[in-house]
Amino acid sequence: MPNRRHVVAGLAGLAAFAPSLARAEVVPLTQDGNQTQALQSALLANASGRISLPPGRFVVYGLAIPGNVVIEGVPGATWLIAAGSAVGTISGQSNVVLRDIGFVGDSGSEALLGIEAAQGVVLERCSFRDSPAVALSIHSAAVTIRDCDFSGHGDAAIHAMDSRGLVITGNRIAKCGNAGVRVWRSVEGPDGSIIVNNRILEIDWRGGGNGQNGNGINVFRADEVIVADNHISDCAFTAVRLNTTKNTQISGNVCRDCGEVAIFSEFAFSGSVVANNVVVGAATGISITNLDSGGQIAVCTGNIVRNITPKSAVNPDTIPIGIFVEAETTVTGNVVANVPGAGIAAGWGPFLRNVVVSSNVVSDCTIGIGVSVVEDAGAVMLSANQVGGSYQHAIAGMRWTEVIEPDLLANVGRYPHVTLG
Repeated sequence: MPNRRHVVAGLAGLAAFAPSLARAEVVPLTQDGNQTQALQSALLANASGRISLPPGRFVVYGLAIPGNVVIEGVPGATWLIAAGSAVGTISGQSNVVLRDIGFVGDSGSEALLGIEAAQGVVLERCSFRDSPAVALSIHSAAVTIRDCDFSGHGDAAIHAMDSRGLVITGNRIAKCGNAGVRVWRSVEGPDGSIIVNNRILEIDWRGGGNGQNGNGINVFRADEVIVADNHISDCAFTAVRLNTTKNTQISGNVCRDCGEVAIFSEFAFSGSVVANNVVVGAATGISITNLDSGGQIAVCTGNIVRNITPKSAVNPDTIPIGIFVEAETTVTGNVVANVPGAGIAAGWGPFLRNVVVSSNVVSDCTIGIGVSVVEDAGAVMLSANQVGGSYQHAIAGMRWTEVIEPDLLANVGRYPHVTLG
């Protein structure tokens, strides 16, 4: 064990060394006129790797942020204001930390901040406000975004393309025109982005369409993405929407008051895990669909889905269903309540193949469990489900939306593709 003399000597040596680590160059910005040149010069001349920005609102645009630098502002008081283009970009750089800086203003068609072909970029406790397009644009980069605040953007808060190690955690995103977070790829492939512990609310669909916009989190062509433990509410369309993804997990999220499907795995997906989510208020709770486009292989387990609305205000084609599945999917251990349609629906016309619906609790639904019984529908097995409360049909055979077999339990022998246990 070190004696007191050794400890005191060690602390003295650390104190002598610490100022060189903590020293930051304070940039003398003013609030009059364009401060881009002053800040750019300070960044290029910086020897310590640390820049400290004063409080105030400073017009800065077209800034080229170098690598190996920490840029810090005063929490809640340092704002960089766009004037017709992006505040700045981090391009081809590594090891950049932006902390306690606000980005705001008219960036035109550009994002407030752009990051491309970069590694080791960290945004911490930053704020992004009131831009006409995307707040933060990321392309082919490894970025961590944590404890940041996004509000009032015309398009998306975060748009990430072809990420190489993206982590989005602990952020607050609100009042965006078309999307909260987009994780996309130009072609299908592994992505591995992690989106956890964020709060996302009030996402509109100003760009229109039937699902391209209006989503809290949208994952497109990006495989192996984790979406977990987020609170997502008041989205015009969907809380979490997967399109053409592989091996993506949606777990532990609270999804409230969505205008269309709360959790959607659609088109050519494969290997979706939808587990332990809470869905309250949507036109459809969970939809795992599009066998006609190659959508297959999923697990839907441990979810609570309730209070489904009779219709969607944004997509009239949406049908009130608690959980809907089509191909190579297990639906187990879920609780579904208060649906003015089918609590659980297996198949849509002939699009049904290798589905298991087991050990679920369904209550107060017009139809407890609906199963497609049209010609060419594939195998489905139902077992150990509990259907209770008020309902018109416990387990019904369906021709699309029409009930053609009111009591499938009593007449299962008519449909050899249906196994009941």
